[in-house]
Amino acid sequence: MDNLTLGVLAHVDAGKTTLSEALLYRGGALRRLGRVDHADAFLDTDAQERERGITIFSKQAVLPLEDVTLTLLDTPGHVDFSAEMERSLAVLDCAVLVVSGPDGPQGHTLTLWKLLERQGVPTFLFLNKMDQPGTDRDALLMKLRAALSPACLDFSLLGRPAFWEEAALTDEAALEEYMETEALSDATLHRLIAQRKVFPCRFGSALKVEGVDELLSDLTRLAPRPRWPEAFAARVFKISRDSQGTRLTHLKITGGTLRVKSVLPGVEEKADQLRLYSGAKFTPLEEAPAGTVCAVTGLTATYPGQALGAERPWAAPALEPALSYQLILPDGCDPHAALRKLRELAEEDPQLHIQWNERLGEIHVRLMGAIQAEVLKRVILDRFGLAVDFGPGSVVYQETIAAPVEGVGHFEPLRHYAEVHLLLEPLPLGSGLQFSSICPEDALDGHWQRLILTHMMEKPHLGVLTGSPITDMKLTLVAGRAHEKHTEGGDFRQATYRAVRQGLMGAESILLEPWYAFRLELPTVHLGRALADLQRLGGDTEAPVTVGEETVLTGSAPVSALRDYNQEVAAYTKGRGRLSLTPGGYRPCARQEEVVAALAYDPERDVENPSGSVFCAHGAGFNVPWDQVPAHMHLPALDLSGPKEAPPPEPPARRPAAPAGSLEQDKELRGIFEKTYGAIKPRAFQPPPKPSRPAPAEGKRFIPPPSGPEYLLVDGYNVIFAWEDLKAVARENLDAARKILMDLLSNYQGFRGSRVILVFDAYKVPQGAGSVSRYHNIHVVYTKEAETADAYIEKASYQLSQERRRVRVATSDGAEQLIILGHGSLRVSALELRAELEQTQGEISAILRSNNRRLPAQPIKTALEQAEQ
Repeated sequence: MDNLTLGVLAHVDAGKTTLSEALLYRGGALRRLGRVDHADAFLDTDAQERERGITIFSKQAVLPLEDVTLTLLDTPGHVDFSAEMERSLAVLDCAVLVVSGPDGPQGHTLTLWKLLERQGVPTFLFLNKMDQPGTDRDALLMKLRAALSPACLDFSLLGRPAFWEEAALTDEAALEEYMETEALSDATLHRLIAQRKVFPCRFGSALKVEGVDELLSDLTRLAPRPRWPEAFAARVFKISRDSQGTRLTHLKITGGTLRVKSVLPGVEEKADQLRLYSGAKFTPLEEAPAGTVCAVTGLTATYPGQALGAERPWAAPALEPALSYQLILPDGCDPHAALRKLRELAEEDPQLHIQWNERLGEIHVRLMGAIQAEVLKRVILDRFGLAVDFGPGSVVYQETIAAPVEGVGHFEPLRHYAEVHLLLEPLPLGSGLQFSSICPEDALDGHWQRLILTHMMEKPHLGVLTGSPITDMKLTLVAGRAHEKHTEGGDFRQATYRAVRQGLMGAESILLEPWYAFRLELPTVHLGRALADLQRLGGDTEAPVTVGEETVLTGSAPVSALRDYNQEVAAYTKGRGRLSLTPGGYRPCARQEEVVAALAYDPERDVENPSGSVFCAHGAGFNVPWDQVPAHMHLPALDLSGPKEAPPPEPPARRPAAPAGSLEQDKELRGIFEKTYGAIKPRAFQPPPKPSRPAPAEGKRFIPPPSGPEYLLVDGYNVIFAWEDLKAVARENLDAARKILMDLLSNYQGFRGSRVILVFDAYKVPQGAGSVSRYHNIHVVYTKEAETADAYIEKASYQLSQERRRVRVATSDGAEQLIILGHGSLRVSALELRAELEQTQGEISAILRSNNRRLPAQPIKTALEQAEQ
């Protein structure tokens, strides 16, 4: 029998736990229905949940059906407990998103939808409370399609011609099947749901058990059935403790079988017990096959999100607490003893970020809101007997940088040695941190590189403005050096930390503050007051929507501005206004100077995060301040003096960034980097000087300057996707975009006399042998299978530089720009190339006009307009 893990998610008060109860009742797992308001719901096992009438902790229930066993995960709906909900998403095979019929999709509903989309979870929808007066089935479906997806289909119409037509329009193969048979098979519906191309909707009332049987039928008939690999794999999604204090690791087996007393790969600890929980009770298991969600005892080093065995790593959480609170201990309580106890809670909820602030002598905790603070106080009292309180919350800031910068770190006390060079580059907001390496193994062994990457990822690196964590940056290892005898693993940890910090000290840092997405429902008479308030608070507001005597305002605003606004709304609307807030990401802080001055963080006094380096001379180590470190480094610095731009959207056939790419496998490029970092060419990463013929120094061979025509190598798709107008043409017709670029470069070569080589990426073309052809007067290259355009350009630029040719490379690929500099080539960004082409076309136009011939004044724009026509 198949195992299927089903998550039930919803905005608070939408009826999620009531639906879970109804599913268990109609599936035969419960003899009677419990109710949240009666405090006897099967899945509300915690005392606080019964008291408050909300779900705080995710729980599971097992529902055996005819040909499938459902493991039901009931998750919290309140935004304060979003972290608990998000951790459960990693183990879901499918989900039911519950939407309140009278309210429609709320702010948190949209957040849940985006999280499900991010994880690729097939989703069913249950439109609850349809028995209440005023609910309109058609209007609600229109709201769902507008807010969530046009593919939300009413499955109560299943089998009718209109339904088949709507479902078929979501997929080309399904449309062909519909044209032939005028219907769709269950297998096709199954595939469309699994690929998130169709989202089944059912209407009903969970409290009255209406529509529940139809939802169960859809789940058993159409929900995706995963096929698990034979190799053992598992995903940890929760840590908890039972009533006796036994540590429980909740995980899902995603491959193979887990048996009692077997050793789990990745933690190297034995599974003492396997427990299959259903509500508050559990059944012991001897073994758990793939697809099982169970709890394991005996494991001490596991953590939520951990991948075991062959399981792939999980992405970082999308929802992070925006407020940090001081935890106030009772008088006479030893803070260090209390901190050891509180570490238990940090194991169960890593998003709490429980930390000891050495500078202030305080314990700090990050929380989503006031309800979570109240629940946490009760948990600490019940478990540890500590009556704690929380001080006023402060906003959790983050930091990023405005432009690329090199960070260097050196650690060389006596009998130790490590040097690390990193390239720190800004990424778009919300990207988080990315890590990679372009350092060849000939320059630094692979095991040292992997260790450096581990050190980059193992801790939250702090910024230099406020000491807040950094984000939205790419950290790339570009160079490093070890000593055969004196280098140890801890040396690279110190060098890596210092390299990150040194780069941040020399960068232009940007302070980021958290924002809320808000939904404000209030009487229309108070709309003017609300709009004025939100403008004063620095928020962005969308057009208000008025229904009867009420108006709904949606938008976003800084967390610092909206923290206490709920009380203001309640006051001026006399309790009739409702403000709901959900995390809305981070944006640059408009009050950066004010916030930095108020926090008064001094990065040079932060002894736990040093920015300087340690060097050795005369048998003793000495510290060098961060701004003097580059002058002491043993490896050459990068040249970052050229114009920088944000990286363009990646072309479709571009290889993904990874800690080690094809550079490690290409012997020619290894040789290039060996020369780059060797003693012979210490300035290889800088552009070559202008041609001159100074007298050669005694004992050194004179190398003649480049000669002959200039070669221009152009990464075609990189340029196309970096120009907004060409990119727009490419969306409609990629051939047209290519032809426009080829025509422009043909004119350029004819006028400037350069030799143009235009390279297009075809490395994913099966059996592709590659091709080189002439288009008018330029050469056009399509790479062969398994060869990317940048790899071809790297080799070509190297070969031409060996022939003493002048070479320029037009690309906005940051890694490629660094590499071609090592060949002595000059780099040209995609935008700089466009400026050159426009200037050339203008000069051609001027000459033709002087000869009484006509040519459009702006050929690039005209060519694009013609392509669109």
